[in-house]
Amino acid sequence: MQSTFFRRISAGLAALVSITALGLSAAQAAYPEKPIKLVVPFSAGGGADLIARTLAVELAKELGQPVIVENKPGAGTIIGSDLVAKSAPDGYTLLVSSIAHSVNPTLVDKLPYATERDFMPVAMTVRSPNVLVVRGDSPFKTVKDIVEAAKANPNKLTYASPGNGTSSHLAGALFEDLAKVRLQHVAYKGSAQALTDLLGGQTDILFGTSGSVGGFIESGKLRALAVTSSTRSTAYPNVPTMVEAGVAGYSTEGWYGLHAPAGTPAAVIERLNAAVRKATTTEFFKSKLVHEGMVVQTGTPAEYESYVRAEIARWSKLVKADVITK
Repeated sequence: MQSTFFRRISAGLAALVSITALGLSAAQAAYPEKPIKLVVPFSAGGGADLIARTLAVELAKELGQPVIVENKPGAGTIIGSDLVAKSAPDGYTLLVSSIAHSVNPTLVDKLPYATERDFMPVAMTVRSPNVLVVRGDSPFKTVKDIVEAAKANPNKLTYASPGNGTSSHLAGALFEDLAKVRLQHVAYKGSAQALTDLLGGQTDILFGTSGSVGGFIESGKLRALAVTSSTRSTAYPNVPTMVEAGVAGYSTEGWYGLHAPAGTPAAVIERLNAAVRKATTTEFFKSKLVHEGMVVQTGTPAEYESYVRAEIARWSKLVKADVITK
């Protein structure tokens, strides 16, 4: 009798597990069933925001649900990142990740999350050079002018950035190291504020994302002096690279992608990855971004994870060597 009892219990548990698995499988197969939120850890108006809003249009078409962009700026992307890390792992809240995602683990002493443990890669979307810009009426006409002024007056020239750990901050820190100069870093909560103060004369230079400064360069309000990539940008073919401008060994680019909270089902990650890869090939996506100097680059979640891990290792060395200060 006892063995019969245990057999019934075992059969019941097996049935329960089977039903639960079928329920989860059905839920994942039906994904998505409601709007998806893309959390941008910057204020509106910057490169990450532009990418998110452009991507959202195409993802909504592909996934059949509204894709909403929510800006959560602050603390060098930590506020927005933490929100996503602590969200339900169901594919409905995603992080628009950037280079800050790879430098914050060593730049910030106590993160409220563990970068490699609490996130899952979905897909990379684009790479983008930063552009060294000054106001249209600035006395600086070349990178050499800035280097000479900075050497004559250490820590007097200021460079703005959308926050600690952003590509603008890292590009400026790398410039200081390789050009052997000392500048004053002024961090903001996003590109819009950084650009406002640069245009208003409160700061001197900015290593802006190509997506945030393109319109101002075109209008003449900003002057582009160099791009940070190893080769010239198709959007700014007449603008030299930093190496061409005299800063030997200089090369860095910003990048953007999507991360989900850890524990998100593999089937959901695969669905999102396929949607992102399709979205980035559309004419709409390319027309909005490529002319800003951004280069579409996507791939599998594993490829994105490998790229981010390599970036974490790269920037960790520079933080530990005090090239990038906390």
